[in-house]
Amino acid sequence: MLVLPALLLSAVLVVAASGAGLAAPPGDAPGNPGETADDGLRGLVDHAVTSHLAGDRIPGAAVAVVAGGRTVYSRGYGVADVERRTPVVGDRTAFHPASVVKLFTATAASQLIMQGRIDPDADVNRYLDTFRIHDTFPGHPVTMNALLTHSAGFDQDFVGLNDTTGDGVAPLRDTLADLQPARMRPPGTAVAYDNYGFALAGHVVEVVSGMPFDHYVRQHILDPLGMDATTLAQPHPDEVTSSVATGYRPAGDGYTAARGQYGPWTPTGAGAVTTAPDMARFINAQLTGDPRLGEGVTDLMQRRHFGQDPRVPGMGYGFAEGQRGSTRLLLKDGDLPGFHSNLALLPEHGIGIFVVYNGDGTDGTAYQDAKDLVLRIVDHYIPPTDPPTPTATSDPARYAGTYRASTTSLHSLMKVSALTTPVTVEADTGGGLVTTGLSADPAADPRHWVQAEPDLFVSDDGQERLAFDEHGALVGAGPEATSYERLAWYQNPTLHMIALGLGATVLIISFVWFPATALLRRSRRVQPTRGPRLARLTGWASAALAVAFTSGFVLLTSDGNAMMEAGVLGSPLLTALPFVASAMILTSAGVVVATPIAWRNRWWSRPGLLGYTVLAVASVAFVSVAIYYNLAALGDLRGS
Repeated sequence: MLVLPALLLSAVLVVAASGAGLAAPPGDAPGNPGETADDGLRGLVDHAVTSHLAGDRIPGAAVAVVAGGRTVYSRGYGVADVERRTPVVGDRTAFHPASVVKLFTATAASQLIMQGRIDPDADVNRYLDTFRIHDTFPGHPVTMNALLTHSAGFDQDFVGLNDTTGDGVAPLRDTLADLQPARMRPPGTAVAYDNYGFALAGHVVEVVSGMPFDHYVRQHILDPLGMDATTLAQPHPDEVTSSVATGYRPAGDGYTAARGQYGPWTPTGAGAVTTAPDMARFINAQLTGDPRLGEGVTDLMQRRHFGQDPRVPGMGYGFAEGQRGSTRLLLKDGDLPGFHSNLALLPEHGIGIFVVYNGDGTDGTAYQDAKDLVLRIVDHYIPPTDPPTPTATSDPARYAGTYRASTTSLHSLMKVSALTTPVTVEADTGGGLVTTGLSADPAADPRHWVQAEPDLFVSDDGQERLAFDEHGALVGAGPEATSYERLAWYQNPTLHMIALGLGATVLIISFVWFPATALLRRSRRVQPTRGPRLARLTGWASAALAVAFTSGFVLLTSDGNAMMEAGVLGSPLLTALPFVASAMILTSAGVVVATPIAWRNRWWSRPGLLGYTVLAVASVAFVSVAIYYNLAALGDLRGS
């Protein structure tokens, strides 16, 4: 069945073997000789990380905590290389921080803004010299402010963009020009996590500064802060290559090295590596307003620049605001195949945290493990607030419905993620809400929310808030830089899943039924006429294509971690499946045309005619869902 493996797809878009000894004890060389972590913090981190490594089959990790203007904790755990059993050494082992690098991009752009060389409210086309951003919404240009707050409105499409090594990576400028996605909404309309937007921001830095992006970051961010173990260069310098941890995903009783960490969009995190102590230096610079980054740069980055509702977290430059009770957080996470990281600042308290794992974990759990550890450390310093008292002021039933993430692609293959990741909102009996699908942590889903005021709700543990903006969008909760739009009934993925499942069932049965009945006719020496024979052949071809598509989809999505790799690298199977679906459009059309002809000419008995009609309906349902979710190859779906 196509429905069951499809449920695994949400893990995309999104170690210690039992008894094997991979969950090594904490590295014996802390990353900072002046480490002054209290016993409570040290015990908390040691217990949490070793539990994550052992329980979720993650090879290694590194953690750094900054407080009071210095690094108070920096340590490595587990192994950097499973085969060689190389331990993670806190001050030497480098990891891919993935999208955490977007903070370097935001820093670089903020430096040029503070110098007056970039106007954050100007059309970015002012700075582009080899291509132009399409003027899809006249009078609403894409600006640097929109790029740095994930509110530029570009569609999502990066399937097959990455590579297995940093050798021969295509120029950033060329890929931005060639792969420019459609603009789905005017800038400043909604927050929607945007890799293309940040890659474009990095290119603007290149054009304005007159130097390659990685060179600019080295000269103006890394060198001034002494981040000598960090590089954005692809391929990596020789002195860095030997210290880089390998990323893994569980495979059977062992591990498979994950691929796909390199690529042309360096400003989004592709190819970059760093260490926990280096990230502690960057965090400390952010917390102290270090003038080595430029006067006013960190204040500019950490200031709120965009939000869909003033009562819930919004966006700084690169940072996503977060809420933990009454404490304001600034957050950035990063995910690539085999690597998952989280960075958090508590700017009012002078505290910063960096966590990174070199494994996906069972069922992609490392993504949530990193967030879990960050919040545990936050709670260590700032105890959680008490749960809120219900103060119902309006009927919550008006918010009930199904919602879709703003990051859902409308024009690319990535739209299929919406099939398995809807958010549902229901009213509860106490005047609050129950949401399903907002959390990547199965243990935290469904979630209960208490109404604080009209359109505003607080989680029942008192730590988070969500609101419904003036357009009815759900904002403030869920993954970083994501809002949710309410769907009409016919857009509901549950209905689509039912149609897909029923259609696949009928088609799979038909795949067996047609050959079986053909053998029966042959045994009885029945010679069908040309019309019925062609109709049956067309029906079987439609069923065979559906079986081929379903089998390929099952194979592709059976391992969510492997699917993440296939998504960023591309794969022959991922390329072939849309063409299979396209061929099925033709055979389904043939079945639909043959159905009324069969009834008019009485080609078969009534049960046979009814069965063929059901096949026609199933074929139409199957290909309709495939077309709606861009699973059929119908030309360039990116638009203009």
